[in-house]
Amino acid sequence: MKTAFLSLFALGCALAAPAQAQSGDGEATGFRDRLPQDEVIYFVLPDRFDNGDTANDRGGLRGERDVTGYDPTDTGYYHGGDLKGLIGRLGYLQDMGITAIWVAPVFKNKAVQGGEGHRSAGYHGYWITDFTRIDPHFGSNADFKTLVDAAHARGMKVYMDIVVNHTADVIQYRECRTGPCDYRSIADYPYGTKGGVDGTPINPGFAGDGVATRENFAKLTDPDFAYTPFVAASEKSVKVPAWLNDPIYYHNRGDSKFADESSTMGDFSGLDDVMTENPRVVDGMIDIFGGWIDTYGVDGFRIDTARHVDKGFWKRFVPAMQERARAKGIPNFTMFGEVALLSSDPGGIAIYTRYGLPAVLDFAFRQAIVDTVASDGATDVWEKLFDGDALYDHGFDTAVTLPTFTGNHDFGRLPMFIEKNFPDADSAEVMARVKLANAMLLTLRGVPTIYSGDEQGFVGDGGDQGAREDMFASKVASYNDNDLLGTDATTATDNFDRTHPLYREIAMLAHLRTATPALRRGRQVLRERGDKPGLLAISRFDPESGKEVLLLFNTARQPVDRLVHVETASQRWQGLAGDCAPTSAAPGSVRAKLPAFGYAVCAAK
Repeated sequence: MKTAFLSLFALGCALAAPAQAQSGDGEATGFRDRLPQDEVIYFVLPDRFDNGDTANDRGGLRGERDVTGYDPTDTGYYHGGDLKGLIGRLGYLQDMGITAIWVAPVFKNKAVQGGEGHRSAGYHGYWITDFTRIDPHFGSNADFKTLVDAAHARGMKVYMDIVVNHTADVIQYRECRTGPCDYRSIADYPYGTKGGVDGTPINPGFAGDGVATRENFAKLTDPDFAYTPFVAASEKSVKVPAWLNDPIYYHNRGDSKFADESSTMGDFSGLDDVMTENPRVVDGMIDIFGGWIDTYGVDGFRIDTARHVDKGFWKRFVPAMQERARAKGIPNFTMFGEVALLSSDPGGIAIYTRYGLPAVLDFAFRQAIVDTVASDGATDVWEKLFDGDALYDHGFDTAVTLPTFTGNHDFGRLPMFIEKNFPDADSAEVMARVKLANAMLLTLRGVPTIYSGDEQGFVGDGGDQGAREDMFASKVASYNDNDLLGTDATTATDNFDRTHPLYREIAMLAHLRTATPALRRGRQVLRERGDKPGLLAISRFDPESGKEVLLLFNTARQPVDRLVHVETASQRWQGLAGDCAPTSAAPGSVRAKLPAFGYAVCAAK
């Protein structure tokens, strides 16, 4: 089957070539026409990717690490990666078959925050103070323009990671100087009591109640309805645009419990929770992020903490962004929200597409991977997952646009879960399971998203900081003592090895996906699943020709040899990856023969 791998790799490159044609301004042509489901996404935290300019490591600040935020030996501080480093590695990403780059937030952050013993830096980008400027640790606005232009010249898209739910922790509460800031509810502390709303107790959490109007919000002039907020003199004007410095545009109700009312109105781990139901705030966020589309021509947004934003916000924000993008010549602007969920039941994330989000990160898909590849779960979990596609607004047409993933920077990498759940597994088994997961990711419905480092065998020590290893040579001891998959290297040296077995597998599958419309846009039919580990078989169909592509996966430690139902017209088969029977055993039936953790992609001729 090596011949098939090589020919398909070449075919994928050839099919991608038209997108490289140059327009007069040096930008590739044709890539704008691709739909969201046509992409292969690569997610990267710039600080942990590559250091292209050591002069910006401290972000122009001077002093100790709790001033500059820079300490390359600590998992919670800046390590020096920047936009120039990412620009210099675009060829590495393109050769892997990546077509869209999702960049963690690059807006100017509060360099360091947190109390004594809990301080860390904003290297991840989610503690924004200036929404109009690139953080100096990463470079400049000119560097960001260079990144977008360079990606576009290669026919690659750039997705910005944006935050509308909160800003950096600047607002403090007088009542919480010596103790916790427990959430204070609207029932116990209604706006009408101290908010100066002429006796009308508005309830911004329910925009349809008839009183959450622009005029009524304008009457809300006192921000101390629950707590008494204040801002230190040194930070009174730190936020940009300037309207963000006014505490009236925040909920000021204390820390979120991540449930019920507090989920959308409480402070996310102390971060200042923006009152996203206020029409003035919606206007402001439209201006901020519309400006990044206007100026830089970015191709999409990943929206952080989307589940904690007022649900009515999306009905105005999303159409406004789409309109700005169309005016910029971007017909297929991509938006997907983060709705974190540790369940393979998609209902908890699908509902957000009914609120107005075009798509959401498919946490349910990730959990199905964990349940069946990193655990001994039954393959019928995939039936429940894909049956849930009907829950999304517009059903499968939306489900096929959901970014899918196997691990991420918050919850950890897949190999870590495999090693935890199968302590007896040797490195060969862990590698085989990871390769199986990659095959599922890159061939099943959705938009495959590769997390930086997964292609180099990173395993990680946990979630959050434990899963945010450096791709360039690291100085973090807890990263460097990890055994990586498929290599004798460690994170103490840079890891951009194009010969790494996982890089090569992802490249092969990514180019196969690019060359096969059924894998990008085709409908799915579940063929085989069971109540234990074993065979999962799914057919996908070319949206134009109707030709069948059969996907076979074995999640068990034993080989499988089974007959699988297929279309009666599908009688002769070509192996695109793995071993496929050349002919059907009988009309409507083909033999699936796979080793432990094996997979195959079989195309009907």
